[in-house]
Amino acid sequence: MNLKKKILFFLLILLSFILQACVSFQPTPQFFQNRIDSLLYTDFFKTTQAGISVYDLTEKKSLFKHNEKLLLRPASNQKILTTAAGYLFLGEDYKFKTSVYHTGEVKDSICNGDIYIVGGFDPDFSSRDLDSLVSEIKHYGIKEIRGNLYSDVSAMDSLFWGNGWMWDDDPEPYAAYLTPMNINKNSIHVVYEPGKIGKKAIIEIIPKTNFLQLNNSSLTIDTGKTAIKITRDWINRNNTILVNGNITRTSKRDTISLSVFNPTFYFLNLMKESIEQNGISFKGKVDTLTLSIQANKIFSYERNLEPVISNTNKISDNLSAEMILRALALNSSNKPATAAKGIRFIDSLITLAGLNPKNYRLVDGSGLSNYNLLSAELLTEILKYYYFKKPDLFSKLLSSFPISGVDGTLSNRMKESKVFKRVHGKTGSLSGVSNLSGYLESKNGHMIAFSILIQNFVGTSAHARSIQDKLCEIIFEMN
Repeated sequence: MNLKKKILFFLLILLSFILQACVSFQPTPQFFQNRIDSLLYTDFFKTTQAGISVYDLTEKKSLFKHNEKLLLRPASNQKILTTAAGYLFLGEDYKFKTSVYHTGEVKDSICNGDIYIVGGFDPDFSSRDLDSLVSEIKHYGIKEIRGNLYSDVSAMDSLFWGNGWMWDDDPEPYAAYLTPMNINKNSIHVVYEPGKIGKKAIIEIIPKTNFLQLNNSSLTIDTGKTAIKITRDWINRNNTILVNGNITRTSKRDTISLSVFNPTFYFLNLMKESIEQNGISFKGKVDTLTLSIQANKIFSYERNLEPVISNTNKISDNLSAEMILRALALNSSNKPATAAKGIRFIDSLITLAGLNPKNYRLVDGSGLSNYNLLSAELLTEILKYYYFKKPDLFSKLLSSFPISGVDGTLSNRMKESKVFKRVHGKTGSLSGVSNLSGYLESKNGHMIAFSILIQNFVGTSAHARSIQDKLCEIIFEMN
């Protein structure tokens, strides 16, 4: 055998040993612990806290814990508790209702009384739904209303924001004002584009309504940078849209959204306008008033619970979560519904999961409040409870969570990862807070419940999200 053949023979033997070692390599628990430690014991966590709980639902064993009992702010991970309680205590068949009534006699197409609209906490009610509701009034045979238009909002207390919400979140749509009578997410869209040079920017408010006023002092410029600011006069708690600054003539048409103040009257105003556009004569006033016991029902617009919960979790909709919380309160107690009454049902869910609700602090349904405090252990126990004790509801809760790299708040995460499409998780973000909790399908097909809470950092949450994504990859291969 010449030298070249000997070398080739030696290399083949060496390669076979390497391949055999790779095939037979079985990562030990310490191997995974070292990988996790490389993420958690860095300079970032010298000033930042993390609480982590990972549980193999298939094998019924804990895979990893780290500060799992530490009380931290859940942010939108609070929605896991709210939507889980919603399914459990409202029931799959629950419907949000927005109902319209009349008083007095309807004769010769004339309603000689008032029209009442009764709010039922539907968070997804839109202008299109309102037009359908008004069409039902017309179909009922009413062509003229000689009384007034009233909104009954007695289903809820007068607190239009959650406990501990930040004053400077106004007028962001994610902190929309709360009412049983929601429409268009209690927000408006402001579309803007450049006008002629030396003239104001062109502003369009959607939906078109006289409920808002426009104060436009912007200027279209030929050159330079666009520096246009659009907001609502939230400091004075009114609905004047303020537009100022410059916009270049080459700027593209764009849109921002703003919450509206007093959404109950926003609803009433849009309804009055829809009534008139549908050819129904109306000259009365609009106001709030509790439904008369002599009122007759015309129609109820209904919405199923499942799409509301899906929307709540997929896009992390705060208004929807708060409406579910108040629906819980109203469904089992007397009016008015309050956040505190709704939270009693979340407390019951915590008790069913085997933990003590007194060990946590929960004040709202969305997680927007900085007052909320819970643990990674609690979130994992709720996820375990649904998997083991409520298999009929588990699939519904699972499908409501965003899917990694596919949709919702996880649509742009883990796209090129081993866990692409494998994570069904709820995100949660506040200033200095980034959380991810949910379910993960591991490499060997096991279902994993996990919660990764990271907070008390400065700057963006990009690094915290990166750590969560890498931890999901490690969890994927752990068993």
